[in-house]
Amino acid sequence: MTSIDSKAYRQTVGRFLTGVTVIAFEVDNEVKAMTANSFTSLSLDPPLLLFCPAKTTRTGQLIHRATGFSVNILREDQQALSTFFAGGWKQAADPPYRFVPIEGVPRLEGSLASLACSVHQIHEGGDHWIVIGEVKAMHQGIEPLRPLAFHLGRYTNLQTMTSSPAPDLLEPFEPVPVHYHYESW
Repeated sequence: MTSIDSKAYRQTVGRFLTGVTVIAFEVDNEVKAMTANSFTSLSLDPPLLLFCPAKTTRTGQLIHRATGFSVNILREDQQALSTFFAGGWKQAADPPYRFVPIEGVPRLEGSLASLACSVHQIHEGGDHWIVIGEVKAMHQGIEPLRPLAFHLGRYTNLQTMTSSPAPDLLEPFEPVPVHYHYESW
């Protein structure tokens, strides 16, 4: 049992700015979709990525039955879709959206970019699944290329974020020699 407070942990990792995606897959001829910011590229060769649904969610319970899925990176003007697919939609009518096929999986039309994947592996990850997908196809949306972002529990965009210089160190220190190793992307 850990002594880390889960609320404090969530607030701490929430300081990391993330993009917002909608993961979509098909089970029993029905499209299922969820909002996720737990998505990352994993490998270039082979092209792998991962996302992490909670085990208690519908996606977490159904992902083992899917053969593939899409990761749809949302635009800053798609906040309503993020809220809708996260289960927080309060309006009477659903926001407009449409899924179109790409490599046998549903792709959210209008996204900034989409990646169609086959399910490569699924691993335990505490109270989440680590779902690894092998990328089979990609779709890049058209201008404007402005992503929806999430930071400190709120939606944001890159144009409205403010920045300031990092604080100076409070005490003088003796520099330690550091050797850098850079890897090209």
